[in-house]
Amino acid sequence: MKTTKSLLVLGGSSDIGRASALRFARAGWKILLAGRDLAALRREAADIAARTNAEILTYGIDIFDTGSFEEFADRLPALPHTILCVIGLLGDQARAEKDIAHESAIIRSNFEGPALLLGVFAERLAAGGEEGTIVGVSSVAGERGRATNYVYGASKAGMTAFLSGLRNRFGKTKIRVVTVKPGFVRTRMTKGMALPALLTAEPEQVAEAIYSAVEVHPRDVVYVKSIWLVIMTMIKAIPERIFKRLRI
Repeated sequence: MKTTKSLLVLGGSSDIGRASALRFARAGWKILLAGRDLAALRREAADIAARTNAEILTYGIDIFDTGSFEEFADRLPALPHTILCVIGLLGDQARAEKDIAHESAIIRSNFEGPALLLGVFAERLAAGGEEGTIVGVSSVAGERGRATNYVYGASKAGMTAFLSGLRNRFGKTKIRVVTVKPGFVRTRMTKGMALPALLTAEPEQVAEAIYSAVEVHPRDVVYVKSIWLVIMTMIKAIPERIFKRLRI
C-alpha cells in the first residue's frame, strides 16, 4: 500500500526531469529518479534533497535494455503514485537518413523503450486496482511528419498514440494518463539552436504544467504553451498535396 505520494521520474537527470522532480519535491512528494547515468542522478538527488528536505532515491535503468524493465519495477520500494517519462533523443535528421543505427536510437529512445516501460507500470497499476497517474512527455513534432525531423516526429507520434490508447483503455478506472507536448524547450538537448522566444518554454514551465495536470487542474493533453495548439491545428489542416511542397 502507498502511504505517501511518490513520483518516479524516468530520465531524472534531464533538464525537464530535474525541474519536475524539484517541483514535486517542494510539494512534499517522495521522489524516485531513474536513468542511465547514476552519478548524475545522485548529484541531482543531493541537490534536490538539500533544497527541499524531500526523500530522494536513485535507480539505474537503460531504456534500450527492455528485458530489464520488469526487474526494474520490482526493485522499487512501492508502486509510485505518478510515473513521469521524460526520456527522449532529438537526434539528427540528416544523419538518421543515412545511419540506421542512429535512426534506431531515436525511435527506441522516444517510443519503443518509453512505451514498453510505461506499459509495465500501467499493467501493475491495473492488476492492483491502484489509483495512479502516468505522464508521458511527447512532442508537437508528432502531429504531422515534416521533412526536417520526420524520424523524431514519427517516434513521438507513436508515443502520443500509445498514451492515447492507454488513456482510452483506462478511461473508466482510477488510472489517469496524461500526454504533455512542450514544443521547443530550452535544454541541453537544444543548446545552440536558434529557438523562437514566443514558442519556447523553460524546463521549469514544463515542470509546472506537469504538476498542474497531475495535482491542480487534471488534464488529459497538455500543450505547455497554448499557442502550439493553434499552430499545429493550422498545420494539420493544410492539404497533403500542398503540404508536401512546403518546408515548414
